[in-house]
Amino acid sequence: MPNSAKPDLRLGIAGLGTVGIGVVKIIQRHADLIAARSGRRVVITAVSARDRTKNRDADLSAYAWEADPVALARRADIDVFVEVMGGHNGPARAAIEAAIAAGKDVVTANKALLAHHGHDLAIAAEAKGLLIRFEAAVAGGIPVIKALTEGLAANQIRRVMGVMNGTCNYILTRMQSAGLPYDQVFEEARQLGYLEADPNLDVGGIDAGHKLSLLAAIAFGTRVSFDAVELEGIGAVSIDDITLAADMGYRIKLLGVAQMTGRGLEQRMTPCLVPAESPLGQLQGGTNMVVLEGDAVGQIVLRGPGAGEGPTASAVMGDVIDIARGLRLPTFGQPATSLATPIAAKTATPAPYYLRMTLLDKPGALAKIATCLGEAGVSIDQMRQYGHLGVNAPVLIVTHKATRDDIDHAVGLFAGTGVLVGKPVVLRIEAV
Repeated sequence: MPNSAKPDLRLGIAGLGTVGIGVVKIIQRHADLIAARSGRRVVITAVSARDRTKNRDADLSAYAWEADPVALARRADIDVFVEVMGGHNGPARAAIEAAIAAGKDVVTANKALLAHHGHDLAIAAEAKGLLIRFEAAVAGGIPVIKALTEGLAANQIRRVMGVMNGTCNYILTRMQSAGLPYDQVFEEARQLGYLEADPNLDVGGIDAGHKLSLLAAIAFGTRVSFDAVELEGIGAVSIDDITLAADMGYRIKLLGVAQMTGRGLEQRMTPCLVPAESPLGQLQGGTNMVVLEGDAVGQIVLRGPGAGEGPTASAVMGDVIDIARGLRLPTFGQPATSLATPIAAKTATPAPYYLRMTLLDKPGALAKIATCLGEAGVSIDQMRQYGHLGVNAPVLIVTHKATRDDIDHAVGLFAGTGVLVGKPVVLRIEAV
């Protein structure tokens, strides 16, 4: 049972959408369990949301109501401000800043806010001995931040990699399993409610890029540098690419990769080919997966639900319980004042590349493309020509390992051959 000498840990919850109500339900359902595990009772004092009259499928009558989340953050009767509103500016940012100014610890699920303002917020909080915890901001219910900051704290991290947006993974795996084109599956995902109000946050890689930048900061001891993440969405991936990749034993994933190299910190969130038999290749539907590689531990794989009421609220409560237990760690695993300003490095690590293009069906067309690759220092591993489309010929090339700069140089040379129809699709083949 909890230590009776310890006072209740009092929460103020800003945001009563899916995640906020999930937190309320966990506290109401598991109050005794939480108290037994944390050594004190965790209670909700007050809540805030835009519409007080909305039916939220939870009894909120015991809690004080604040229309303004900033006012909630300043209340004297809360110890921890839980922000699950979203948005990287506006009320969420103002409320977290107010909570820190008022001496409150903060738990948030807001990856966009932390990706843009995390360093400044961490400096402000740590200067006052306060916490910002954000397990729920990355990969939903997967405890990846806890793994990096605690379980793997003695490792030099070599690489962080993963599928961090369930909507994109749903779209890509659905295209493959049903043989459906991107536009049709995109619309299906919209109707199922999988897409953000601004779909580009999902399919453009922005949401997943926010998450990658936070993991990279923890893994490599650097300031969050979301602006340096190379972003490429999945909109250019066609059913042809899905099929051709499968023929060669690969799956296409929106894959985040961060690694420290001699040139600086590489961060990319782009569609990649991964081996079909690998854990990432076998990942289906809306599930997330994060792969962490450390010098002592080797490779570990974390898999689980990346969104939803229960998983995300579970992650929020994991942070709350750590605070209740008295565990106090710096926001990004080491003091924010010690985080290095990273040197952003465009992807320079060599890898094989998949190139799909359409050529005019005339003598010497393929030879011209091969010559361009040779001039750029790129050698060909596989080349396949598929059934003709009238006067055009679809061509697939898989290269040996090359840098992205060399691939881009070759693609630039293609334009001068006079045989290229449209824009080539270029996808990295990632070693996993």
